[in-house]
Amino acid sequence: MKPVSSKFLFSVAAAFLAGAALAGVALYATGRLTPQARQTADANDLAELKTHFRRPETVPFPASNPYSSEKAKLGEQLFFDTELSANGTIACATCHKPEHGFAEPKARSVGVPGNPLARHTPALWNLAWGRSYFWDGRARSLEEQAQGPIEARDEMAQPLDALASRLAENQTYASEFTKIFPENPAVTADNITKALATYVRTLVSPPTRFDRWIAGEVTELTPQEVEGFRLFTGRAGCSNCHAGWDFSDQAFYDIGLPGEDRGRGAVLKLEQVDHAFKTPGLREIGRTAPYMHDGSLATLADVVRHYETGIVDRPTLPTDLRRNLKLSVDERTALVAFLGSLTSEAKVAAAADIVPTTIAVEEPARRVRTITQDDRTFFPGHVELRRGERLWILNNDSRTHNVRLDDPALTFDSGAQEPGETVEIEFPVEGSFLVFCGIHPKMELWVDIRP
Repeated sequence: MKPVSSKFLFSVAAAFLAGAALAGVALYATGRLTPQARQTADANDLAELKTHFRRPETVPFPASNPYSSEKAKLGEQLFFDTELSANGTIACATCHKPEHGFAEPKARSVGVPGNPLARHTPALWNLAWGRSYFWDGRARSLEEQAQGPIEARDEMAQPLDALASRLAENQTYASEFTKIFPENPAVTADNITKALATYVRTLVSPPTRFDRWIAGEVTELTPQEVEGFRLFTGRAGCSNCHAGWDFSDQAFYDIGLPGEDRGRGAVLKLEQVDHAFKTPGLREIGRTAPYMHDGSLATLADVVRHYETGIVDRPTLPTDLRRNLKLSVDERTALVAFLGSLTSEAKVAAAADIVPTTIAVEEPARRVRTITQDDRTFFPGHVELRRGERLWILNNDSRTHNVRLDDPALTFDSGAQEPGETVEIEFPVEGSFLVFCGIHPKMELWVDIRP
């Protein structure tokens, strides 16, 4: 989400004063706003909220796997091909069904061995903006994610090298891979995952009534849906985690569902994030029932009720989770109605047209050696050090963080970094390194190490 500019704040203030003037008298003698001025203030507050939910104009692709329409088309062909599974019966699309928001309309999908999987199949919309993948975030890229289900014994059970050999025998595939990957003109495991990842990055959810309302078409949402949006971004606290245009902050939280699945805690080996799972995006949510990582909640009304009365009290519940939420019948109905505006009107949602762009670090590097963490953000987000220098990272946040660096040349894991604690990283080698939080992966810090 982009920070609110001073120019925008000035325009909001100006609009407020203009509205107050039109109202005649802005304040009662007691200091309270007149009904007309209150209405103007509410409208300006709503206008500011809308700026945080505008659709991006471009879709990011990594420099290591740039976009091409031919590569995306090959990835789509692979996505729907049952030859990717060991017994030739299961494709990616078998579980990630397009008509169901690229999710599965039952709690558990079934893999090659015939057994239900451990977790619910997640939707695939808008993963180009992701930072980590799977419910527990064990994959750091879509290329790595594509490999997981193919090779997993309980899913497609197909070793990637064996799959590459099988596909290479198909003259059509062999010709396509040669043309699309001129730097390595062959059917290889790496090229298979690159094609699949490229296709998945093109799955950008289509515009809905909500987007048209955000863009200024005020009649696209009903008053009830607008009230639901206000609750979502206000008292109900939903947007604490379901933030931004895709309604996910990409972080991991224990939301109090019953069960023994450790989720992110098992991946990071940190008990502080036991039972924590990735915040799912909410686009096309009307197609992706049932909900949650275990598929345990059948309807959106069930989801709302969980946050009121279903939360299991545990030490791992995060500060971002709203507690003791109490909603009226009308408020519950309004929340569900608003969520309905995030699903497109067509019977089967089609991915929106995309304008690709290459991911780049836009913030200039600073010569500082102390970083702070405030409200799930590293500040500054790009620094330059000399080889051998150390970097100190202070947690000024109210949340637990996990500072990580996963690079072939250098690794680091802070463990649980509690509020007020400082961690120290030494950089003995040159290069550019990505430091991130394992709990809130949108927290990214680029470190350039010079001679």
